[in-house]
Amino acid sequence: MKKSSASKKTVPAKGAPAEKATAKKVTAKKAVADESAAAEAAAEKATVKKTAAKKATAKKTAAKKATAKKTAPLKRQAPAKKPAVAPKKAAAAVEGVAPAKTVAAKPPRGESRTALVRRARRINRELAEVYPYAHPELDFENPFQLVVATVLSAQTTDLRVNQTTPALFAKYPTPEDLAAAVPEEVEEILRPTGFFRAKTKSVIGLSKALAEDFGGEVPGRLEDLVKLPGVGRKTAFVVLGNAFGRPGITVDTHFQRLVRRWRWTGETDPDKIEAAVGALFPKSDWTDLSHHVIWHGRRICHARKPACGACPIAPLCPAFGEGETDPEKAKKLLKYEKGGLPGQRLKPPQAYLDAGGKPAPPLGAG
Repeated sequence: MKKSSASKKTVPAKGAPAEKATAKKVTAKKAVADESAAAEAAAEKATVKKTAAKKATAKKTAAKKATAKKTAPLKRQAPAKKPAVAPKKAAAAVEGVAPAKTVAAKPPRGESRTALVRRARRINRELAEVYPYAHPELDFENPFQLVVATVLSAQTTDLRVNQTTPALFAKYPTPEDLAAAVPEEVEEILRPTGFFRAKTKSVIGLSKALAEDFGGEVPGRLEDLVKLPGVGRKTAFVVLGNAFGRPGITVDTHFQRLVRRWRWTGETDPDKIEAAVGALFPKSDWTDLSHHVIWHGRRICHARKPACGACPIAPLCPAFGEGETDPEKAKKLLKYEKGGLPGQRLKPPQAYLDAGGKPAPPLGAG
């Protein structure tokens, strides 16, 4: 019986020590992981503190700079330049002080159609007062002489044409005479006008067309005139307006330059300019308008150096300041009768002479 009780004593299992060792290792690993997490958390806190410290330092620096700017003495700034503004009467200086020579401020881009029409018509009215004797500056006695003279005026001055045509018309007074002329003889007469060979061909050609197709008479219709050799819309309107009394706009180089300066149109094609400007005025004004603009372009509003200081329409001109604004200096730039010089016609209208205009000297005069 004793043996049996002894045999009942429990014997410990062989795997127990191994399990305990494994448990200890797991515990150790957990402890290491916990320590690593704690270290990482501490590092993150330290980084946050450093970032906060940097931000605080940056704020203090910015505040110091702002304070320094406020306390620093202000530097004197140069006054802004004011754009030149056209005087009420450009020909008169303000107490001897010349206007500035900078370009005037541009008017609003959104100028209404009504405002544009009013400004354009006022400019024409002002020019009509300045040039009450405005007329075509080519000498002529009949439509034939006018159409020939206008063709010859290309690439030269009206003065030069007026000095040349007396000899031409004395030798060839009618279209039939000029149509039968010897080209070399005509070339010699027209040599002073430049491009004399091409011009000789044109005037002989148009004379033949007049003699053969129109009975030796200059037609009074635009569609007929433009069929003549050397005759375009510009020449046709000169003839229609001044020989037949039919309104037309003459778009020459002066006219193109000035209407663009005045911003009546931004077009560059002569036909489009003609249409755009014609829409701003009643048809009855077209011929005189052409004379006013062309006269102003030749006498005051020159291509290279306009006499802005002597311009009667300076307050209405968006381009005031492109030229000389000093009134005394501007007066020296005036041409023809405005500058006390002879005009361009040998035989000008009596109204022009009555207003003080001087006739041009004949060809070859000193």
